[in-house]
Amino acid sequence: MRIAKDTVVSLRYELFDSEGELLEKVDAPVSYMHGGYDGIFPLVEEALHGKNIGDQCSVTLQPDDAFGEYDHDLVEVEARSAFPGEIEVGMQFEGAPESSDEEDFLLYTVKEVTDDEVTVDGNHPLAGKTLTFSCTVTGVRQATAEELIHGHVHEEGGYIH
Repeated sequence: MRIAKDTVVSLRYELFDSEGELLEKVDAPVSYMHGGYDGIFPLVEEALHGKNIGDQCSVTLQPDDAFGEYDHDLVEVEARSAFPGEIEVGMQFEGAPESSDEEDFLLYTVKEVTDDEVTVDGNHPLAGKTLTFSCTVTGVRQATAEELIHGHVHEEGGYIH
C-alpha cells in the first residue's frame, strides 16, 4: 500500500542539526495520519506521499518549516519571588506571554536562576534551527473510520483523549 491521504503511516526517524549532529532518534516506530492532519511537518508529509514500506526519505527543514524563527520577545526575566522555592534551570511550565491578551499558552523553559530573577524562554528548543529529518517507512495502513472522525491515530486497543 502506498502512502496517500487518510492512511496511517509508521516510521522510524532521525533528526539532525545543520552540522549533521544527531539531535533525536526513535527506535520504535511512530505513527501519524497522512493527509493534512498536522501530525508531521508538512514538507516531510509531502516528501512521503506515494512512498511504500521500506522507502526512505530525507528532508531539510528551514526554521519556518519546522519550529519557527527564534523570537527574542519570548525570553522574559521575572522576579524570583514569582516562582516556587525549588526552581532549577531546565524546569518547564506553561504560561501566557506577557505581551499577549490571548489565552495562548506556551511551554517555558527556565534558562537562568539568580537570587533576584528567573529568566524563562518560551521558544521551542529547536526554534531558529535548520534541521534534517531522515526516516524509513515501516508501515502503511488505511485509517479507521474512528481515526478519521477524530483526526488522529489511535493506538492498538483504543484511544485516550
